[in-house]
Amino acid sequence: MRIVIQRVSEASVTINNAVHASIAKGFLILVGIEVADSVEDAEWLSTKVAGLRIFDDENGVMNNSIIDIDGEVLIISQFTLHALTRKGNRPSYIRAAGHEKAVPLYEHFCKKVSEKTTRDVKKGIFAADMKVALVNDGPVTILIDSKNKE
Repeated sequence: MRIVIQRVSEASVTINNAVHASIAKGFLILVGIEVADSVEDAEWLSTKVAGLRIFDDENGVMNNSIIDIDGEVLIISQFTLHALTRKGNRPSYIRAAGHEKAVPLYEHFCKKVSEKTTRDVKKGIFAADMKVALVNDGPVTILIDSKNKE
């Protein structure tokens, strides 16, 4: 699993010209699931998300977690995070998991993030045409891949 975490002051997802979900200060997380991913990948990443200290403390140092600031989380599925671009100019998505594998892992990841942050997680709709808006705070953007744990 591969995630892109963006520290935001606000974010939203619009589907069919209507705002489906929105958050204030917190994380916008894009998540890509590949064929080789498992529940263990979702568990490991959810722990990283909950503990990641990228919010400023009282001294302006990135020392607080999403839990420390009681922040919100919006998680959006994005299969294109596993695009292969080595050959030619048209990305290949052959490594991206199909619906039958990706949907349960996406839902499991969202559930675990919610449990570990003790906040309801807002979500997009899997495989929908979504318009994502955000105000990246910092900007702070972190890429974490469960296949690169070391």
